[in-house]
Formats: sequence, structure tokens, C-alpha cells
Amino acid sequence: MKKFALVALLLCVSSAYAKDLRVLVVKTETRMKCENCAKKIRMNLRFEKGVKDIKPSVADQTVSITYDAEKGTQEGIVKGFKKIGYEVKVLSEKKAEKK
Repeated sequence: MKKFALVALLLCVSSAYAKDLRVLVVKTETRMKCENCAKKIRMNLRFEKGVKDIKPSVADQTVSITYDAEKGTQEGIVKGFKKIGYEVKVLSEKKAEKK
């Protein structure tokens, strides 16, 4: 039983460190007019590969997306915006801070 617990713990720890989480911040060229626009972005982009978290800001016209770079790409996320009718401009991309 102890061996099983140790193996499970090692798998969890190694998988947590293996992820290459990044934060991509984009500005919407197509305006987000209300919270329904923000909800549309959250509900549709969550299906893009690697996306972990989406934080749209209607006031700033920006969207912050945390994604796993081992599974998804910046280009894929931008294409995801285009699928739902939003043109975006990439403002920044950086590694996500470890929690």
C-alpha cells in the first residue's frame, strides 16, 4: 500500500512540473460590448487545446488566457477567436507563475 501511495505521489508531482503553462493577453479588435460577449468568449475558447483559464475584461477590451503550451499554441487560440467572430491583437505572452 505504501508503494502505491508513493508512486501516485510521484506521478502527481512530476505531472505538475511537466506543464509549460503560459499566459497570453490579447486585445479584441472586434469590441466586447457587454458581459454576454465576455461569456461567449469564455464558453467557446474553453474548447481550444490546452486552455486552462480565460479572463475577459469588457472595460479594457482584453482577454487573459492561461494555457498549457505542450498542448496548445498561441496561433490556435487566435484562430479560436476568429471562429467566433473576434479579431484580436496579441499584447503579451509570458510563463505563468507557479502556485
